[in-house]
Amino acid sequence: MRADSVTASAPAKVNLFLRILGREESGYHGLETLFCAVSLADTVTVHRGAPGIRLVVDGGVDTGPPDRNLAVRAVERLYRELGEAAAVDIHLTKRIPSAAGLGGGSSDCAATLRALNALHGEPFDRAALLGMAIELGSDVPFFLSGSPLALAWSRGERLLSLPPLPTRPIVIAHPGVAMATPDAFRRVAEQRGGGYQPRSRSIPIEQLTDWAAVATLAENDFQPVVAEQIPLIAHAVDALRDHGASVALMAGSGSSVFGVFDVATERDAAMERLRGLGMSVWAADTLEDEPVCRVDPIGEVG
Repeated sequence: MRADSVTASAPAKVNLFLRILGREESGYHGLETLFCAVSLADTVTVHRGAPGIRLVVDGGVDTGPPDRNLAVRAVERLYRELGEAAAVDIHLTKRIPSAAGLGGGSSDCAATLRALNALHGEPFDRAALLGMAIELGSDVPFFLSGSPLALAWSRGERLLSLPPLPTRPIVIAHPGVAMATPDAFRRVAEQRGGGYQPRSRSIPIEQLTDWAAVATLAENDFQPVVAEQIPLIAHAVDALRDHGASVALMAGSGSSVFGVFDVATERDAAMERLRGLGMSVWAADTLEDEPVCRVDPIGEVG
């Protein structure tokens, strides 16, 4: 049956470790990171509409100009591949904070690609969608990988999907201020004497199959330089550790922080402490399953 609209979940991600490697020939800074998807999520619904692309955003999160929104760019890219003119309405409900290192824009982009593909009867396989994703943004391929846990290199286009870790309670907190990613890269370069020296080491895959082993690898090369500018980040990470977080780190290039806990009661106590520090706080869980799309056939749209 021909679909009239498709709704897709767009989960946030955290980086269970993140290392800055050398500058590549392309000029981009190579990274090595372990992505983990979490239940804090935006929702993307795409509807067949009049010619053109219209974006409506709910949730009070600043997503910037519509023509630069990654969901809009995903529509443009997929319709270019289809060889058709776009005729789509996008309804984006935002819950993931912006400038947080949580991949919200990239996840919205991936969810839009998945939803549009479903809207048109799945004309593209996952490999074709991943090819589009690489063009659109560094984190987008992870959100299309089909796995909630993946080891990634370079700009995120090199991915190794891993068996998901058992679900754990997680808290995410944002200080309300941010440091631009290019500034964070520049500060890391200054601290390393003007360059990006490789720090990668061989990581046996079996070390990424349980939380205790992952906790021994947890680090984020951006965290020290961003915390210099935003001291609340260091205080928040200390608070998370004090309350029993097995992993307590800044997410991506910041400026949110997160803590992974064994039990929800520890997580909830940490949330109260973080609120006391003046941070915005979200409770979530790590994911074990890939988000799915909900297809609404014509005549059944609510």
